[in-house]
Amino acid sequence: MADRVRKPDWLKISIASNERYSETKRIVEAHCLHTICSSGRCPNMSECWGKGTATFMIGGDVCTRSCKFCNTRTGKPLPLDEEEPKHVARSVSLMKLSHVVVTSVDRDDLPDLGAGHWAQTIQEIKNMNPGTTIEVLIPDFQGRMDLLDRIVEVSPDIIGHNMETVCRITPLVRSTARYDMSLDVLRHIASSGMVCKTGVMVGLGETPQEMEELMDDVREVGCQILTIGQYLQPSHRHYPVAEYVTPEQFAIYKQIALQKGFTQVESGPLVRSSYHAEKAMRHLHR
Repeated sequence: MADRVRKPDWLKISIASNERYSETKRIVEAHCLHTICSSGRCPNMSECWGKGTATFMIGGDVCTRSCKFCNTRTGKPLPLDEEEPKHVARSVSLMKLSHVVVTSVDRDDLPDLGAGHWAQTIQEIKNMNPGTTIEVLIPDFQGRMDLLDRIVEVSPDIIGHNMETVCRITPLVRSTARYDMSLDVLRHIASSGMVCKTGVMVGLGETPQEMEELMDDVREVGCQILTIGQYLQPSHRHYPVAEYVTPEQFAIYKQIALQKGFTQVESGPLVRSSYHAEKAMRHLHR
């Protein structure tokens, strides 16, 4: 087995807690909510929860897929919680969020792959929090555009779907999703007139040329917002880190992406799909 790549100093973070962090944690636990912040071991959880923001994960905490980069549990999920949409909406209200991000596990076990639950959650948030902007990070719904349309019809402010990695590495780390299918999802989102966003991990062995090709592919289908962050191996069972990309290379990627026409780019070692998500809304409303 090859030696593990040593984590550099720029990836070391300080864990801090404040009153807002404690209150956010209390609300999440009191309403039996799942967050990708905790299940995904996000390095920014302390910062985001300390500001009273969180990314809600709906559909339970067990995914029907087993991607080699993801720390979310995989297996047979429980039935959907019919009260979850209302619980999420109430929590958004209690947290006094001006912008909320919602994501989900894959629910390939359901006839509609969870699309109806998604739409209901978005609508409940809107009904209870009319002043809150909504960003969603959706699965591919197996490329079924009729299910994607159920999300489009309830009009969240931003619809995101992550490419995750470059074309060559996709089959190595994604258990079911395909590169071309994810592009089709982004194309459908953008062609529907919605603000379209995607996220990519680096450090899996991709080359700068492959990253530029990915940027070209997602720009071609109309994607406007891009996040680029360092892949961090959740455990020894997951796909190994090939390299820790330097902050300087992240800055280069950001400049290249902006030159290619992305309207908003977040690129850095600790960037995740929902990190500073509210900045995209401020940018769009300028």
